[in-house]
Amino acid sequence: MNRMTAARSPLSPAERPRLGLRERKKIKTREAIRTATYALIREQGYDATTVEQIAERAEVSPSTVFRYFPTKEDIVLTDEYDALIVEELRARPAGEPWMESMRHVMHKALEANAGEDPEVVRLRTQLTVQVPAVRSRMFESMSETGRLLRGALAEHYGLDPDALEVRVYAMSLIGGLMEVSMYWAENDFGGDLHDLMDRALTVMDRGLPRENR
Repeated sequence: MNRMTAARSPLSPAERPRLGLRERKKIKTREAIRTATYALIREQGYDATTVEQIAERAEVSPSTVFRYFPTKEDIVLTDEYDALIVEELRARPAGEPWMESMRHVMHKALEANAGEDPEVVRLRTQLTVQVPAVRSRMFESMSETGRLLRGALAEHYGLDPDALEVRVYAMSLIGGLMEVSMYWAENDFGGDLHDLMDRALTVMDRGLPRENR
């Protein structure tokens, strides 16, 4: 029988340890680099924007940019949602059906996403559709996200994170989320993201809808 882990509640902001000065400076620097990048892309496009320009606008050195983000594409793609998804999944009640857990976790991620500047969210999503280098890097980063999710799923449900079933399950979810984002951008950001997410999860749970005969 698979062992289920006990649920743990995510720490509220008030309960989390206060960040030290060094960590706060790192966060400030990361945000300055991101802000500079998005501003330059809006002004002149993605391809024309260089790391040197980003560094100058953010008032840091190019080497500092690369220390925080290995590639220009990572500046666009890197977010904090992987850790949030893992934390929320680990906190779900033991024995809860997986689809209920996934819906909760994904909606939590969308709520966090809603806290960002809507223009930035749309620009980032557009870039994944329109810029091959960004899309390619996104596919590469999906494997790391999948690895984190596999670990959380395996821990929560008492499974082997390297089992084929766990790997397929995790990557199916990650791929589905990517397609939701792409569909949203390709359709002029029409529709509610929560509804689109629920549609995607329903397909994963029940399979493709059948036409009425």
